[in-house]
Amino acid sequence: MSFLELEALTKRYGEHAAVDGISLRVAKGEFVSLLGPSGCGKTTTLQMIAGFVEPTAGRVTLEGRNLLAVPAARRGLGIVFQNYALFPHMTVAENVAFGLEMRKVGRTERQQRVAETLALVGLAGFAERHPVQLSGGQQQRVALARALVIQPGLLLLDEPLSNLDKKLRVTMRQELLALQRKLGITTIFVTHDQEEAMTTADRMAVLDAGIVQQVGTPAELYDTPANRFVAEFVGTMNLLEGTVSPDGEALRFEIDGVGAVRLPRLADAPAAGRLALSFRPHAVRMSVASAAGDPAGGQELTLSGIVQSSEFLGEFTRYVVRVGAHRITTDQPHLVGMRRIDDGAAVTLAVANDQL
Repeated sequence: MSFLELEALTKRYGEHAAVDGISLRVAKGEFVSLLGPSGCGKTTTLQMIAGFVEPTAGRVTLEGRNLLAVPAARRGLGIVFQNYALFPHMTVAENVAFGLEMRKVGRTERQQRVAETLALVGLAGFAERHPVQLSGGQQQRVALARALVIQPGLLLLDEPLSNLDKKLRVTMRQELLALQRKLGITTIFVTHDQEEAMTTADRMAVLDAGIVQQVGTPAELYDTPANRFVAEFVGTMNLLEGTVSPDGEALRFEIDGVGAVRLPRLADAPAAGRLALSFRPHAVRMSVASAAGDPAGGQELTLSGIVQSSEFLGEFTRYVVRVGAHRITTDQPHLVGMRRIDDGAAVTLAVANDQL
């Protein structure tokens, strides 16, 4: 039995399905991210689990118990919101203790649990401060402490890091993951940030238009996306569309608006018909131009193009190369003293067969 299970969970507003039949099973102690663009239904899904939004249809069970039959205040879930929702007139300790007071926990035990939880999130010396006296990262820790102090069986995180600057966001997601691993608490993490999802989640569920497009580990979704939406949303993806036909032991690939190249026989690719080749920017090798194409039908695809633009990103330089009507993105590692290739330069791109 799964620890948390969503079965055909649906939420409609009139004719619009904000969430359209989502099913998902989560194991005890697992960290699962709901990833997708704004309006895809991920926050609505979280709110239905929490009890803030009533589903139109479907079920939510927690350890076999029908969660939808339990009022939100009695579900015993830890929740961290995007804006933290701290009480400005209360001290840090009072904010963290609030859920315990609502549960009628005695004063002595309450004080002990608050102190232990503040120490757990690195705020042992901040109990008497007010939220206005804290940085964004400290406020985030208070919100997390308030969710954890009630010792929930399930932790729900709704874009908790989106209000932080990039450097602090990286630090806080590392701390969050370390804390989750230490406590072993089952966690559902809503985010639109693919990097956040891939660096924290055991598994990711990618949503679009209220529908789960694919569920899997970060590596599975990155390496073998189920469809075009997942391919383009999880990381950066290049797509070349065209028509393939048999050509001896190889394939002839007529790329739309570019011309023909020979390819080796590709696993799961049709021998004839329409084909879209996908490959990641880091899989592309770029060099000063030589003849394009792979006349031997060997182990890589080669193309000729013109550098359209480049961005120096420290560890690598991201180039956009025009190949006919297509724009190919390629990330080339940067080493000390390495010279960038100029815009307008003619280059050759090569992608190994096993990266297509």
